[in-house]
Parts: sequence; C-alpha cells; structure tokens
Amino acid sequence: MEQQNPQSPESGPEQLVCSRCGTVAEGTPPTWTCSVENGVRRYFCDACARANIRASEGRLDSDWW
Repeated sequence: MEQQNPQSPESGPEQLVCSRCGTVAEGTPPTWTCSVENGVRRYFCDACARANIRASEGRLDSDWW
C-alpha cells in the first residue's frame, strides 16, 4: 500500500498569517513569534508580538491579550 504525501509537489510553501491582526507574511518571517495553544500552532507578526510581550512571556494564551 502506497503512503500519500499530504503536501503535493504542486503546492507551494505555507503562507503565514498573523493570528491576531491578519497580516500576511512575505516569505519566511524571522521576526515573527510562534505559539502552540491547545495543540494549535499560531503565528504572530512582530508588531503584535511586541505589543503583547508581557502576556506572551507570562505564557498567557493570545485569547487573554
């Protein structure tokens, strides 16, 4: 039985969108923050991450921001 690759060769790289403000990343954003909340990976642009750094470092889920 063949295993299927979930990402087909035709599909491009995943486009990242800020979970807070909806900003779309251009390429690979090295300044963005990644958080895993309730088993879901969420990305935040540098502006949102900076604006909420205390909550982020306090390990509060983004729902509390």
